Amino acid sequence: MAIKSTIFKAALSVSDMDRSYYADHALTIACHPSETAERMMVRVLAFALNAHEYLAFGKGISDVDEPDLWQKDLTGAIDHWIEAGQPDEKRILKACGRAARVSIYAYSHSAELWWKPLQAKLARARNLAVWSVPSEASKELARLAARNMQLQCTVQEGQIWMSDASDTVQLELANWKTGEGK
Repeated sequence: MAIKSTIFKAALSVSDMDRSYYADHALTIACHPSETAERMMVRVLAFALNAHEYLAFGKGISDVDEPDLWQKDLTGAIDHWIEAGQPDEKRILKACGRAARVSIYAYSHSAELWWKPLQAKLARARNLAVWSVPSEASKELARLAARNMQLQCTVQEGQIWMSDASDTVQLELANWKTGEGK
């Protein structure tokens, strides 16, 4: 019998001054048995940085045809495909063909090793943006993980603060590739 995903709930308040986006989101996050708290919290961070009323969690790890997050328009077309981690080249190119925009939030100490050989191969993917979450910051984000979370994400001039009632993680992402929408 397969182990089921663990369900996490998050009340996320986003104050993104860079995008002039201010909203509260009630999130239900399914954490796959093979997923770490670090990866799950990078998904939450990616949600906060791209928050929109139509942004939703996909099946991600448990379904090769769905991303970690996606934003669809009212017709069902994919506006934004978002991945956390280090997807392979085939998956990235497939996403670039299906979505108007694709964003990847790479994390861990091996993220740079993952990106180096792909950088030239993906240069033509005009709708692809790749961000690097500093390894120490992603580990600190994992400490915020709890079954029921009250989180605040503030973004100002590229600086990001993710906090709960007792801890704050400050980080700044490195942009490895800037994407243009289709």
